Amino acid sequence: MTTLAAILRAAERGVYPAPDLGLTLVPAPSDRECCVVSFTGHIVIAADVDPAWVAERVPDGDLSAPTNPPFLSALEEHTGLRVNAIDAMLLAPGLTDPAERSTATTGLTELHGHDHPRVERAWRYRDDVRVYGDPHGGLVLTGRGLAERLECAIEVPPDTRNQGLGRRLARAARALIPPGASIWAQVTPGNAASLRAFLAAGYQPIGSEALLVK
Repeated sequence: MTTLAAILRAAERGVYPAPDLGLTLVPAPSDRECCVVSFTGHIVIAADVDPAWVAERVPDGDLSAPTNPPFLSALEEHTGLRVNAIDAMLLAPGLTDPAERSTATTGLTELHGHDHPRVERAWRYRDDVRVYGDPHGGLVLTGRGLAERLECAIEVPPDTRNQGLGRRLARAARALIPPGASIWAQVTPGNAASLRAFLAAGYQPIGSEALLVK
């Protein structure tokens, strides 16, 4: 597979790079971003860099070097982009049962012109963003992000936390995409509450990513 998009689409089908302690270099998915994606036993660097440049900085079989500060700092300088975060990549299939889809989206209303910081952030990094609100002030966002994959984010108001709302919003995202599609979520590992919510909503950990953006 010669593009990040192809690698991610394969992961959606349950097919991952071989855990061979190897490294795959593919082009940056767009001019606004590049990334280092870590799968089990394999690293994918999606950036417009020369293989020799990478080889000088990553010892053979070293799966930690590409996500460590020295390499990421060099990649920032080389590309003119900045490291946005190192996140866990989570993936879930869209809900297909009509009754489940209806239940999951009960109470959600699509919002337009919403100026919440979470929405503004989504528009910086995603295309085709759609925003939905629930009666408790929670938000679900979907859009096309890294390598055109479907991504989601949620926002839980402070006064409604620890009540299962995050889990419900994360599950709702699975009903807001076409049946048969898959949706990704990126969660900072230190945000344990968000991580628990997505896992409880049926998302599975796929790997991690260090995303560099403008």
